[in-house]
Amino acid sequence: MASGLFALLDDIAVLMDDVSVMGKVALKETAGILGDDLAVNAEKASGFVSSRELPVLWAITKGSFLNKLIILPVAFILSAYVPVVITVLLVLGGLYLAFEGAEKIYHFIVPHKESHHEQKLEVLTKEQVLEKEKSKIRSAIFTDFILSVEIVIIALGTVVNENLTNQIIIVTGIAILATIGVYGIVAIIVRFDDFGRSLINLNEEKDTVSDKIGWVLVKSLPWIIKGLSVVGTLALLLVSGGIFAHNIHLIHNVIHGIPEILGQFLVGLVVGFIALLMVKTFVKVQRAFG
Repeated sequence: MASGLFALLDDIAVLMDDVSVMGKVALKETAGILGDDLAVNAEKASGFVSSRELPVLWAITKGSFLNKLIILPVAFILSAYVPVVITVLLVLGGLYLAFEGAEKIYHFIVPHKESHHEQKLEVLTKEQVLEKEKSKIRSAIFTDFILSVEIVIIALGTVVNENLTNQIIIVTGIAILATIGVYGIVAIIVRFDDFGRSLINLNEEKDTVSDKIGWVLVKSLPWIIKGLSVVGTLALLLVSGGIFAHNIHLIHNVIHGIPEILGQFLVGLVVGFIALLMVKTFVKVQRAFG
């Protein structure tokens, strides 16, 4: 009885040691995509009324956990029986990310003519503000889904030679860590201004150390959000370009010899604008014959 218990504990110790070693390898491989995930989701979670930032972020976080709950079992099954499907889904997801990145750049260069009018309506109509919020949440959760697929696939690729138990423990652990880590940091970022205001004491002597730190945090938030918007857009193109480069041999051969980051960015940019052009053409044709 005792020997059986000790044997079980020894097996558990060996398992956890293997999981720890392979987990570090998998985490190292996914570090890049986690950085992109942070930039994209921080940009997605910003731009809301202060009182709605945390509720919106919590809604996105719950959506992210639900995404992982859907992706993980499907990924393990497909990886075991139909691995080619994962590659197809990954490329389709990359196409969407490239399209979204290109669309952001296009809207920056060619702003919506109705944008000012829409902002005015949002200020005047509460229902439209709430609908806009729901739309952004859905968009953020959908983008998170694609990025989550990429994280899971990369993590799976590093433990493909491990047994199924180790694969499940390691990949699931990284997926959970990614969600908690990314959205925890995003929550800190979007609350910079409120934390800064709490440090400013308007009733006492001004220009104290806490006042200065508070004002720096308050004034820096808009710049941080703008910076994250730019970084998030670049991240969309880099992640999509990386997906195409790693899974389509023709594209990999075309950018061979170009610095990896530059090559992936150019691929994401070109594919994104091709997808954007196709979508806009389809919409115009549909309107013309609709």
